[in-house]
Amino acid sequence: MWDNVGKSFAKAFELMGARDQILTEIVRTTMNMAFRSSIVAFLLGVPIGLLVAMNDFKGKKAIVAFMRTMMGLPAVAVGILVYMLFSGTGPFGHLKLIFSVKLMVIAQVILITPVVAGMTETSVSKSTDKILETARGLNLNPLKKFLLILNESKYQLIAIYMFAIARSLSEVGAVQIVGGNILHKTRVMTTAIALNYNMGEFALAVALGFILILIVLSINVVATLLQMTLEKTNK
Repeated sequence: MWDNVGKSFAKAFELMGARDQILTEIVRTTMNMAFRSSIVAFLLGVPIGLLVAMNDFKGKKAIVAFMRTMMGLPAVAVGILVYMLFSGTGPFGHLKLIFSVKLMVIAQVILITPVVAGMTETSVSKSTDKILETARGLNLNPLKKFLLILNESKYQLIAIYMFAIARSLSEVGAVQIVGGNILHKTRVMTTAIALNYNMGEFALAVALGFILILIVLSINVVATLLQMTLEKTNK
């Protein structure tokens, strides 16, 4: 067992050291999809979560329950739904997005936006009362109240974005269905890992998984450094 693990790590470093063209292409496609989908989902989900958290209205508990339910959307079900909508016989088939990175991004946004919105509402709701009390004392308009809560929640939002991009990088079900795992076009790290596992190439599958972990670790290090810089700036 440990021999196989050692071979997998050796294979991973060999691939990275050799600057394998196919690996570079897969990593580039993965990062392109992950950053685009996570940023769009973040920009959509954060305002939704903040608006729900900072306002009291009839049916709020039902909305919160719905948001939290949507956080558990099955990836494969979303992939099938998006595939049906954008296939040649679907209502959006004329856009010809099937088996493209753009459609993979759309599927990812549908999956990740509810997660971002739900996590934002949960993390911010406990502190909104004090912030809104301060805002009322300063006689701030709704936009300035929103921006104040946004500023006060920046540390939580960094963590939420990190979760969003990690979710995007680790997704396999939806992206395989709508992207088709086509080499030189839509193959990403997770679908490449699944493909190599199915082919019995366990060492290569583990090696690709190790590289994916290194990518996620690198992104988290950058985010941590950003949080530390913001903390120093505020002192």
